[in-house]
This record gives sequence, structure tokens and C-alpha cells, in this order.
Amino acid sequence: MKKSVSVLDILNKKGKQPIVMVTSYDATMTRIVDEADIDIILVGDSAGNVMAGLDNTLGVTMEMMLQYVVSVTRVKPKALVIADMPFLSYQTSVPDAVRNAGRFLQEAGAQAVKLEGAQRVIEQVKAIVRADIPVMGHLGLTPQSIHAFGGYKVQGRGEEAAKLLKENALLLQDAGVFSLVLECVPAAVAKEVSEALSIPTIGIGAGPDCDGQVLVIQDLLGMNKEFKPKFVKRYAFLFDTIKDAVNTYAKEVRSRAYPDEEHCFKS
Repeated sequence: MKKSVSVLDILNKKGKQPIVMVTSYDATMTRIVDEADIDIILVGDSAGNVMAGLDNTLGVTMEMMLQYVVSVTRVKPKALVIADMPFLSYQTSVPDAVRNAGRFLQEAGAQAVKLEGAQRVIEQVKAIVRADIPVMGHLGLTPQSIHAFGGYKVQGRGEEAAKLLKENALLLQDAGVFSLVLECVPAAVAKEVSEALSIPTIGIGAGPDCDGQVLVIQDLLGMNKEFKPKFVKRYAFLFDTIKDAVNTYAKEVRSRAYPDEEHCFKS
């Protein structure tokens, strides 16, 4: 049996073995992905888009995230479970940040939390780490800042932007994060940042030289036919598979082919 993955295991993979991270938000998907050979399950605030149908992640609340995380941890996956801290759960104050991060471990069973940004939340990061709560950082395109960025745009382009990204990455490392997501960053910049850090980087739209990669599970499975950003590779196209199965079920119900004798109880 594969042993459970710890934060220390993730740290030790730096420079040795690429880290595999996927998202999951419910028990059924968690059972499936944990049967595969993955290292980290991120219960992302992308659940707002994927599961709740929101236009962005800004409407995701702590109560929503706690329920998603509990749904994942009840399965007792072997992968490390990281909870995404939603908008305004940590930006408002240091005490709020520590309290809400602690809830993910105490109430929901996560083993670490992830939050976005650097300089403006660095005191929050330090305080959460001091509370013995492992923290994953997130730089580049940080979806909770879409209005500040003016939309979903590649970050770190140009010499000054790349320099700032690297500085922020080192700042987060010094604050105690154990890993760092780099989202929608030019591959050359992500490579430079990854080489400058002693902690692992996890890329999403950040090229092949990060220490690991993450994708939203519904994206890699092709469950949304309309959403396919440049960095997503579909390893299946389940939208059509599921639609065809449901259509076949509907036809059999209407023709009374289902349920047949095999699927009926006998007296």
C-alpha cells in the first residue's frame, strides 16, 4: 500500500522527481484520482467555477470551501490534501488569516493551505507558518486579483515584471512556504524562479521547468467542451462520453428497454 504523502515528502522531491498535483472537490472524484499515482490533491477555490457555476473565484466563501475540503478528506486519500484559502479569508488581518487557516486543518482535515500573493500578505503567511500550519504560496496569475490585473492575463512578462516575480518568490520562501504555485508565467521566467528557490515550484501554464505541475481535474478530463486555455492538455474527452451515456439511458427509458429483467428484483 502506498504511504500517505507529507509536506516533507514534497520538499524532498525538489530536484529529484517531478510533483504531480490535481484538483478535487468531492468524494467520488477523490476516490478515483487517489487510485492514480499523484502526490497532492488541491481543493482549489476554482470549485467556485467548476462546481458552483460562478464566473470567478471571488464569490467563494469559507463555508463553501470547508464543505469541499471535508468531502475530500472523508475519503482519507493518500495524497497530501491542500485547502485553498478563499477571497477575504486572509487578506483582512493576520488574526483572520491564522483562524481561517486553522479551521481547514481542525474542522476539515486538510494538511496544508494555499494562499495568493506576496508582499501584501507576507505577515499573514509568517503568522500561519508560526502556527505550525504548512503554507503553499501562489504567484503569477492569481485569480483572486483578476480585477486588479484587468482580467486573466499572463504575468511576469518583461524584465521588471520578471524581476518582481522572482523577488516575491524569494520573499515567500523566506516567510516559510514549503512550495509555490506559478500560474500563467512565461516558461523562461518560471525556470529562473524555480532554479533560484530551494522549495519546489508547481506550474500551471508555466512551462516544463517547474518542479511539478497542476491541472484542474475536470479540465484534463475534457469535461467542459468550451473551456480550453492554452496550457491545458486534455487526456480524455469525457464531455461526449458522459453525454452519450445519458442519451442512451434516456432512449432506453422512453422505449422501456430499461429496466430489463436483469435490473429488476424478483418476488
